[in-house]
Amino acid sequence: MACEAGPQTGARVRFAPMKLRHLPEVLAIERVSFPTPWTRQAFVFEILYNECARYVVALAGGRVVGYAGMWVLVDEAHLTNIAVHPGWRGLGLGRALMEEMLARARSLGVRAMTLEVRPSNLPAVRLYASLGFVERGRRKGYYADTGEDALIMWKEW
Repeated sequence: MACEAGPQTGARVRFAPMKLRHLPEVLAIERVSFPTPWTRQAFVFEILYNECARYVVALAGGRVVGYAGMWVLVDEAHLTNIAVHPGWRGLGLGRALMEEMLARARSLGVRAMTLEVRPSNLPAVRLYASLGFVERGRRKGYYADTGEDALIMWKEW
């Protein structure tokens, strides 16, 4: 998939479990979204072998326009990644993906969710804060590509 397509008038987004067939589009979004993208093998492991992993794709017109993943560990969830196709950013899809992941976590009996985010990623930091996540710490030098710290954010319910 080329990452130049944007939303179509009337395009409806639905969420579905991530499958291997989604990976070409997921990886295209991953590559344009992160300085150090996950590999195909990492996603394959998450989908096929990690029993704690829950991954979803956002589909519009049959195409992947975003995705998110989390690990569910007893009564906590850890958001592993979330990304939106560049042509779909700024339209509320990131919020919708987060709300979907929070709903899925709650349905599994989860009572809290955590995540790491680059402090320089202000749109993401603002989104998480608007959803009730609060900063609870930092991981110094967490991002190997830049040496940037990670904010550790939590939401409990």
